[in-house]
Amino acid sequence: MARFIIRQNPCTTVCLLRLYTVHTVHNGCDLSYAADTRHRSIRDVNLSPLKPQNRTKLHATPEKFYIEACDDGANDVLVIDRVSTEMTLSGIKDIPPSGVTRPICGIMGTIRLVAGMYLIVITRKRKVGDLFGHTVWKALEFDVISYKKTILHLTDIQMQDNKTFLSMINNVLNTDGFYFCTDYDLSHTQQRLSNTSPDFQEMSLLERADQRFMWNGNLLREIIAQPELHKFAFPVIHGFIVMKPCCINGKVFEWILISRRSCFRAGVRYYVRGIDSEGHAANFVETEQIVQYNNSQASFVQTRGSMPFFWSQRPNLRYKPKPQISNDTNHMDGFKRHFESQVLIYGKQVILNLVNQKGSELPLEQAFAKMVNGMENGLIKYIAFDFHKECSKMRWHRLQILVDAVSDMQEEFGYFMVSSDGKVTSEQSGTFRSNCMDCLDRTNVIQSLLARRSLQSQLQVTTQELETGKRTHWGLVMDGWNSMIRYYKNNFSDGFRQDSIDLFLGNYTVDETESLTPLHVQKDYKFLLLPVIMVVAFSMCIICLLMAGDTWTETLAYLLFWGMASALTAAVIVVNGREFVDAPKLVQKEKMD
Repeated sequence: MARFIIRQNPCTTVCLLRLYTVHTVHNGCDLSYAADTRHRSIRDVNLSPLKPQNRTKLHATPEKFYIEACDDGANDVLVIDRVSTEMTLSGIKDIPPSGVTRPICGIMGTIRLVAGMYLIVITRKRKVGDLFGHTVWKALEFDVISYKKTILHLTDIQMQDNKTFLSMINNVLNTDGFYFCTDYDLSHTQQRLSNTSPDFQEMSLLERADQRFMWNGNLLREIIAQPELHKFAFPVIHGFIVMKPCCINGKVFEWILISRRSCFRAGVRYYVRGIDSEGHAANFVETEQIVQYNNSQASFVQTRGSMPFFWSQRPNLRYKPKPQISNDTNHMDGFKRHFESQVLIYGKQVILNLVNQKGSELPLEQAFAKMVNGMENGLIKYIAFDFHKECSKMRWHRLQILVDAVSDMQEEFGYFMVSSDGKVTSEQSGTFRSNCMDCLDRTNVIQSLLARRSLQSQLQVTTQELETGKRTHWGLVMDGWNSMIRYYKNNFSDGFRQDSIDLFLGNYTVDETESLTPLHVQKDYKFLLLPVIMVVAFSMCIICLLMAGDTWTETLAYLLFWGMASALTAAVIVVNGREFVDAPKLVQKEKMD
């Protein structure tokens, strides 16, 4: 029996009116695309006017950077003045022979830190595969190069701040999952690309990219402002891409998965929840499953994102902090913005809410359901499924209850299909928007099941069993280990990670004139002293056990004293848990909302 395993990475709103002509009527009940682009060949859609940029060189002199695209017939060179930071277009003849030359894979962008401007380049890449004849790359290594020749003009505090900001940038760059293509638009689904106008096709990749998924958009803002420089850069998405040749019943097809993580309201799970005032949901991910067979193509799209109203769940040293729903905010404005944009982009919406329907998660589920009902929008349907209750004691077969419940809707939505002659034969009319608390494990399982069902339909092999993997006791042990890792990160490293993302995406901008940055947040001395006291008291307990006194009563007295000291200190730390966690310093998310 053929074996085929589907896995998705947990990875990871912009007005798209320029992509296609959309006509709307009251309450978004009618979405129709421009008829003149409906049946255009898919092969005519994705081609950028640019040639593939496969080789690039960086020439550096003390005064300037010269970026040369070493393609056949290319003569233009991007010149960056390291003093004025001005970017201009020049020719190969202007590259001085005295410069230090190195090959690079492309430009990620530029960013301003305390020491001035920095150029970020991709230095190593790996081929993921070919998507419709276009090579997709994964960026593996980067280099952050200072415009300035020295930083001796900085004070000691400024040098330390600059070092911290650099480590933040490198923290993001070292996060797995950056992908790019120099001559193909990775930021859009196949269906969105098929409904574009000729003017859209003539745009550069930077102009036409979906800003939700362009993670280097902030870094390329200066290049984007100068259209003549667009040929030297490309959008980079963050998420997960896999391309696998598969064989079922002797038929070979290409299975492709593209998960695009939104750069709007991006961050670590506990510090970024809910939505912002613009309707951007935290950690929103668009996942597209593409199947290629005999020159025909099929695409099935799903989305995930945080529950789209104003709520938070701040780390406080407890294993599972209690989520809080904002009581002084108008939730419906942002809620409506979120789903109006979702309907505009994806069509009908079926919300699959997988949170617990008891305990601390229950108020979130009730609030979500109430807001959907309050919208009174026939294009949006809400389904709550208590994942943990239904699948307790490893009863994973009960997931079929949800799959069966939405089967008719999945049949109605269908999928995007292009025949072997390049004609669009069907389109996907709606999407499933799944969420749990973190949009990770529970969401992964449900999205995998829906993707499998769509794949079965696309390949028309309903008698062939596909496997999604089975839950084992060893899997439970690994879940426990992963939970410990997550607990540590949530409380003691996620603040730095959140600051890194905010700096990278431009949510925080470094001001060179500031004498003190937000990095210098002084904590009360008692919060630094208490952990030391607890460790000393606990250590004394251990010593008392190992080095017993002359009598058992003396040993017991010491144990009780030091045990009470460590317990009381631990209790004070837990009560004031938020003072001890690693919290973000650069941007307060509540203020952003």
